[in-house]
Amino acid sequence: MYDLETRRQALALVEQGRSLNAVSKQTGVSRATIRQWQIRIEPLPRVALRSCPGVPADSASYAYLLGLYLGDGCVSPHPHGGFYLRIACADSWPGLIELCRAAVTAVRPEAALSVLKKEGCVMVSSHDRHWPCLFPQHGPGKKHERTIELTTWQQEIVADHPWELIRGFIHSDGCRTINWTTRVVAGEKKRYEYPRYFFTNMSADIMRLYTDTLDRLGVAWRRSNARTVSVAKRASVALMDAHVGPKY
Repeated sequence: MYDLETRRQALALVEQGRSLNAVSKQTGVSRATIRQWQIRIEPLPRVALRSCPGVPADSASYAYLLGLYLGDGCVSPHPHGGFYLRIACADSWPGLIELCRAAVTAVRPEAALSVLKKEGCVMVSSHDRHWPCLFPQHGPGKKHERTIELTTWQQEIVADHPWELIRGFIHSDGCRTINWTTRVVAGEKKRYEYPRYFFTNMSADIMRLYTDTLDRLGVAWRRSNARTVSVAKRASVALMDAHVGPKY
């Protein structure tokens, strides 16, 4: 079994005009396997392998957009060629919509961009043939029903811009809320409020990527349930506030 990045690399070399024998020696994949990939490529469509743009120049914007995509995004084929990247953004957060649009433009300035209004949300939509290259996690079905793993170049971007990924996660499937409790002090009941961050996702792989990144950043977290992670300790909330902040 070979991962998607190995397939993408091998087929990209073939597209450059190299022989199957040369590609096999460079990648360690047999010629028969490469020939089979040329006939049937899943889940990355062949059209997306031609002249792939490579690693995005604006890696910080890409890390943020990656968080948005893994939370509330999808890549789907356009009936007349190319692909759509769609990110769902709630109407309640106009600042998020603008941040999403800016990130898409920064990552693919050549791509067509539109905003389609839906009930309670908008779809920030971009048409370009290279979105499957930039988001190789795409595929049929729901994200939590398939494996989600980052390629090597994506891991390097996340290592360089971990806070941008966390911002994208929180701005898609997360929130900053104010919890409260009451205590009796000197016979008088007083209300105390404190902020918390929550992130909810059904994919165990995406959840692991989120918590592993928090660990590297020194942010303490705990699971509220199987699908939700909270950040509540004062020092960790302060870190999140400094680098993420609430949606707006």
